[in-house]
Amino acid sequence: MILSCQNITKSFGTDVILSGGSFHIEDHEKAAVVGINGAGKTTLLRIIVGEMEPDSGVVSHARGKSLGYLEQHQDVNSTRTIYAELLSVKEDLLQMEQRLRAMEQDMNHTEGDALAELMEQYNRVSTEFEHRNGYAVRSEVTGILKGLGFSEDEFDKQICTLSGGQKTRVALGRLLLCAPDILLLDEPTNHLDLNSVAWLENYLLGYSGAVLIVAHDRYFLNRVVTKIIELDGGKLSVFSGNYSAYAEKKARLRETAWRAWLNQQQEIKRQEAVITKLKSFNREKSIKRAESREKMLGKIEVLEKPVEIRADMHLQFSPQITSGNDVLTVEHLSKSFPGNPLFEDLNFSIRRGERVALIGDNGTGKTTILKILNELVPADAGVFTLGSRVHIGYYDQEHQLLHMEKTLFDEISDIYPDMTMTEIRNVLASFLFTGDDVYKRVSDLSGGERGRLALARLMLSKSNFLILDEPTNHLDITSKEILEEALCSYTGTVLYVSHDRYFINQTATRILELKNHRLINYIGNYDYYLEKVQELTQIYAPASPGARQASVSSAREDRERRKEEQARERRRQNELKKLEDRISELEAQDRELDELMSREEIFTDVRKCMELSQQKADLMKELDELYEKWEAAAG
Repeated sequence: MILSCQNITKSFGTDVILSGGSFHIEDHEKAAVVGINGAGKTTLLRIIVGEMEPDSGVVSHARGKSLGYLEQHQDVNSTRTIYAELLSVKEDLLQMEQRLRAMEQDMNHTEGDALAELMEQYNRVSTEFEHRNGYAVRSEVTGILKGLGFSEDEFDKQICTLSGGQKTRVALGRLLLCAPDILLLDEPTNHLDLNSVAWLENYLLGYSGAVLIVAHDRYFLNRVVTKIIELDGGKLSVFSGNYSAYAEKKARLRETAWRAWLNQQQEIKRQEAVITKLKSFNREKSIKRAESREKMLGKIEVLEKPVEIRADMHLQFSPQITSGNDVLTVEHLSKSFPGNPLFEDLNFSIRRGERVALIGDNGTGKTTILKILNELVPADAGVFTLGSRVHIGYYDQEHQLLHMEKTLFDEISDIYPDMTMTEIRNVLASFLFTGDDVYKRVSDLSGGERGRLALARLMLSKSNFLILDEPTNHLDITSKEILEEALCSYTGTVLYVSHDRYFINQTATRILELKNHRLINYIGNYDYYLEKVQELTQIYAPASPGARQASVSSAREDRERRKEEQARERRRQNELKKLEDRISELEAQDRELDELMSREEIFTDVRKCMELSQQKADLMKELDELYEKWEAAAG
């Protein structure tokens, strides 16, 4: 056991965040903390790392084990470059490398005993340097940066010039390079594109330490974790398995709890009806029986009514009018910014009822396409046409359409002046804004709260064509599931950008991937995309000739390297086989000598006995040498 939390309690005023929660993490285990926004997941992580004190309870780590923590938001203003920032993690190895180079120089003008001592020191340091993978430090830094979505031309950017999301990726890269024994990650996938998330999944799957993750990415959780720690209403519950296994068990537990509550309620009502009936007989015996039943009823421990999982947020999209069959036609669309060509000659169309996911790496122009369709950004070339009776409802990931200076109430009432105060309050309440919450300023809301307000506005628009940019950002898992259900039952048309693979898999009827400045069409959900991506990319969006040549060259080098490795392995196996055959032969001879030397006619013959003893000594010497060679060859 590498981490243990026992009876952790934490409250803020009257709000109980944790009430005696306990769990533990084993060595090498991958676990996740799940719960709705505001449940206390980040608070729990901060208690574990010692940034916050629990009201009671104990957090303990295995002795000598290191702990690393990635917060959701990073405020780093270093003037170092991205590459230098990550390389600084390995400063001790870089200094060790400098020592080795200095010793190499010193060897040129050192002699005698001093040279022997210097060489011994050099061997000691170089062995440690190699053991700690010092020769691969720079390639390791490059691999992690590329895996997290940084291109090589970004390596020289200064940290202080980066966006918040880029700083978070740099912080994640630093943490992965540090390789602590216990890795705590708070929403690590928030600022990663699909390829980077897939890279992080594989990295964490092979990570030698323990990992505890807070994340709302269900696809990510399904692949990485084997334990779910649920935080619900201040209570901690532990489930073995990935997210899907947890969701299935949770659903069964919820169903069992509902059935038990309903059965008990029915039994209570039945007993109350019997008591009423007995009393109505108005006889001494029947009244005593009624009183006896009342006593028994009073001793029943009444079960608490289970909370309905869908009772928190109410979301339903209903188009006011039906659009024509042809909703959107895009022809020859192109866009570039200075030094950054995004896409060219894009052609696609969307028909009524489709739910189309637009995917691709960060920076390929997905959000720009949505902004062009909403006439927020002009295209360089090409046109788009909306079909008849098409009314767009737009959700932007940065919530720029919200007015930061307004209250929530004014945000709705100014757009929909015909709504009464009660109607506005009811709508806001259905998105979890109750009481005085409606008079909060939009600027004071969290990212998740702004997302819910934007969804409320979108629902009220009654549009028949929804264009959504990262609609699941800042939403917890329950809210995502509610949004999925609302979109799947929506009778209008949807075009959205998302990095949430689980969400895409649940909602998309078609996927458009923006790759190599082109669009590739996949008629299906994310599972279908994964099945067809390599095949269709080669056909519809092959890499540029230069990139193809580099890819061919790289593939050729890989093949040559594999051939060399295979040849080396064959030679090693042949050498092992020869050694093993010779060892078997000598061991058989050794047994024969032992058998001979045990015979009376031999051990009574001193000359013969000495001769055989010498043969055995020579044989054992050769055997010892063979054993050493075999061990070295076997690695």
